[in-house]
Amino acid sequence: MAAFHSFLVCVIFAFAAILIPTSTSAQLSADFYQKACPGALPVIRSVVEQAINREARMGASLLRLHFHDCFVNGCDGSNLLDDTANFTGEKTAFPNLNSLRGFDVVDEIKAAVDKHCNASVVSCADILALAARDSVEILGGSFYKVLLGRRDARNASRNDANTNLPPPFFSFSQLISNFQAHGLDLKDLVVLSGGHSIGLARCTTFRARIYNDTNIDKSFAASMQQGCPVNGGDNNTEPLD
Repeated sequence: MAAFHSFLVCVIFAFAAILIPTSTSAQLSADFYQKACPGALPVIRSVVEQAINREARMGASLLRLHFHDCFVNGCDGSNLLDDTANFTGEKTAFPNLNSLRGFDVVDEIKAAVDKHCNASVVSCADILALAARDSVEILGGSFYKVLLGRRDARNASRNDANTNLPPPFFSFSQLISNFQAHGLDLKDLVVLSGGHSIGLARCTTFRARIYNDTNIDKSFAASMQQGCPVNGGDNNTEPLD
């Protein structure tokens, strides 16, 4: 449990320190909504807690939504946008398709906070950031302040998502290059990888390793093979950690 907690602490400070970019140059602050809607943050946390109580895995999914948002042109909520006549969004990009989840919870949060504020005050980009923070805390991590005031994207790019998000089959050198392209170093890569101490992985993402890798514990591989056959069962899941 101590190792699990330390991983989460690393992750939250990584998000707090380096995943700050937005689509605008607006000044961010922890009390951005204090005057416009002072009760917004407790409402968001309440909905996140309800969602995690229904399904513990949802906390990891909300954390991942935030990461996959921030790695594509900044933390602007662009991965929430559906396709339009003017652009193809990020939801069908390879790293996101049949992988990103929790959109319904974000809708729940948005509806609840808009009702509480009597207006659409809190941006979806900020909701993603707050939902990720609240998920980490609810699952055993530490609380940290989130800088707020992000503006929501008006467009999205499937191509940018395919280019920017690191796929699970990247080699170590490819991961380093990918993070460097975002202004992040080796330490950031290691710290953010701690986010995988929670959540589940689909069989299709690790099948090749448990059947083909030689540098793997044989008993572990055998146990994973029971739930992940050579053919079929692509959506069967196992803990990421």
